[in-house]
Amino acid sequence: MPSAAGNTPGKLPFVVWVLAAGTFLMGTTEFVIAGLLPELAGDLGVSVSEAGLLITAFAIGMIIGSPTMAMATLRLPQRQTLILALTVFSLGHVVAALSSSFTVVLIARVVTALVTGAFWSVGAVIATTAAGPAASARAMGVMIGGLTLANVIGVPLGSFVGQYVGWRGPFWALAVVSALAAAVIGRCIPAREEHVGVSVRSEIGALRHGRLWLALSAAMLIMGGVLATYTYITPLLTDRAGIPEGAVPLVLIAFGIGALGGTTTGGRLGDRLPMATTITAAAATTLVLFLMIPLSAHPVTATALVFLMGLTGFTVNPIVTALAVRFAGNAPTLTSALTTSAFNTGIAAGSAVAGTALESSLGLTGPPLVGTMIAALTLLPLIALAVCGTSRAGRIVAQRRAPAGELIEEPAEVRSPL
Repeated sequence: MPSAAGNTPGKLPFVVWVLAAGTFLMGTTEFVIAGLLPELAGDLGVSVSEAGLLITAFAIGMIIGSPTMAMATLRLPQRQTLILALTVFSLGHVVAALSSSFTVVLIARVVTALVTGAFWSVGAVIATTAAGPAASARAMGVMIGGLTLANVIGVPLGSFVGQYVGWRGPFWALAVVSALAAAVIGRCIPAREEHVGVSVRSEIGALRHGRLWLALSAAMLIMGGVLATYTYITPLLTDRAGIPEGAVPLVLIAFGIGALGGTTTGGRLGDRLPMATTITAAAATTLVLFLMIPLSAHPVTATALVFLMGLTGFTVNPIVTALAVRFAGNAPTLTSALTTSAFNTGIAAGSAVAGTALESSLGLTGPPLVGTMIAALTLLPLIALAVCGTSRAGRIVAQRRAPAGELIEEPAEVRSPL
């Protein structure tokens, strides 16, 4: 893996872009089910609501599986872990595509979620280490951008293909492409540079740092606020804004473009102005979600607010993820896995509370109101981080080359840019 020192100034290592492609595949498989539910339910002989469990199972698998798989694979070489994760990911899609049993497909989804957590936890460490501390947030922006791009391109394309060739078609495509990605990953991370000295005790010990939990709390809350609104955005657009159902995908693409712009912005500004950027973005997200309550009755303003919701909300993600890995010092693997769990916990909890609000007297404005309150709470851990970060040094992982040519990670005290 290229070291940060050897990078061309202003350019990220190629391996970061390869890892982003991997997150694109995994983001696509997580959300493409939503566009295939009717076809999948009919083919497997279950109701649409039962088929929806395939989405829930994946989210739960990510919440539980990310830290579990991170610890289970801790002593494996990083390259081997990534290749193994992509291989199992591919096989899981093959099993699902060949099966006519809903139970088997459900189990396959859980397994793919587990290895997705392993890929993310290790990939985030490799990306931030390869980019170096001066560009770690930008590297995370690129990786999270892969997930965001999945919503802009992967999910709509998968849904479109599935409508013509059946739901198994996208599963076969994901199986083939992920197998190819495993081969590319194997060539991008040389074996002689993959070994990292790790300790289960140090990984668990990193959880004692208070700033780490503040960053994880911010990650959970910002996603909870945005997804509380986004989960039920379709009825808001059709029944309140009067947008035709056929035009809703175009509005959702606008959200994806905004989210992609947000991750890019967060990645660019996060290394230089992390706290100013996150606090401003969280405050802007709160305002956008609040304005959606009175201004979502018009198609133009509703579309603009959906775009801004993605732009402001996703600006926070790469920064808090990079900060969490930095605060973990020489134990970043479990921490990067916990960020995945934090995001998915926020998504699950936010959408659940928003669903309750939707069924209440608040009606269609309930989800944006819930999202506003959750997003506003994001400011609390971010402000606490800004206060704590001004008086304490941050710890990052530095690399040195051992005599045998292996890379060993060492904790290095540096002045944090907080």
